[in-house]
Amino acid sequence: MSDNETQMSEGQKKPHWAIRLYHWSNTWTGTVVIVLLVIFFVAQAFVIPSGSMKNTLLVGDHLFVKKYVYGIPIPHIPWLEIPVLPDFDGDGHIVKGPGPKRGDIVIFRYPRDTKVHFVKRCVGEPGDILFVDRKRLYLHPHEGNDYVKKHYAGYTTVMIDGRLFVKDPFRKTFPGIHNDPNIVMDGMAPLQIFEFGPVKVPKDNWFMMGDNRDHSNDSRFWGTVPYKLIVGKPWFIYFSWDTDPDTRDPKKRYEIRWDRIGRDVETLEKEKPRYVE
Repeated sequence: MSDNETQMSEGQKKPHWAIRLYHWSNTWTGTVVIVLLVIFFVAQAFVIPSGSMKNTLLVGDHLFVKKYVYGIPIPHIPWLEIPVLPDFDGDGHIVKGPGPKRGDIVIFRYPRDTKVHFVKRCVGEPGDILFVDRKRLYLHPHEGNDYVKKHYAGYTTVMIDGRLFVKDPFRKTFPGIHNDPNIVMDGMAPLQIFEFGPVKVPKDNWFMMGDNRDHSNDSRFWGTVPYKLIVGKPWFIYFSWDTDPDTRDPKKRYEIRWDRIGRDVETLEKEKPRYVE
């Protein structure tokens, strides 16, 4: 064999694995697999369908959700919501992680229909005690009275049976939280809106409430959310338009909210709301 033939043979060696992976990713099979891996383990797109999180998240907000913040949940086939893997540990996750923190906006599966996703704010961690009085939320963190004094200076607090409760512990940080003055105790609205509890949040469970407090189907009505149903945390809004059937001005229906596109939710939720119903 001549030197030229030897060099040609060496040049015809299989391409580097990275090059082969690149070519495979450009096939239909590769594209589908990569998209599914992203949806299963990294991020997934969701649309806000109801007004329970006004004035923080709005009807028609399209956002990506980080699925790895609280561990890696067992992947489900999109739309069909069929689990791809069995739940070996019974906690709904492949890799267990930390649970939601107070104040986090959380995506989770509705305890009464796990094929449906809900988005609410976490207002109570395991061991916390909370109640609602005249629409106002009162929270006693499981860390105790000293924790309240240190972390909630400047908040209104009340002492009940030796426990220090914080009144409205999240409104200063998240101005989108609000009540509807038109909802009054006249026998028409659910009692839980005005008076609820007290309850102690069970182990490995979280208490969720919507920022639109008087128009939210949340833990006040169906209980706490177990860890196995926690999915992730909103990341950023990639598109937003007004699809709210309750919009007062019909001309604004389907109007694109350009100022919300590309916004990080953790930043947006701490700003004074621009869209107030």
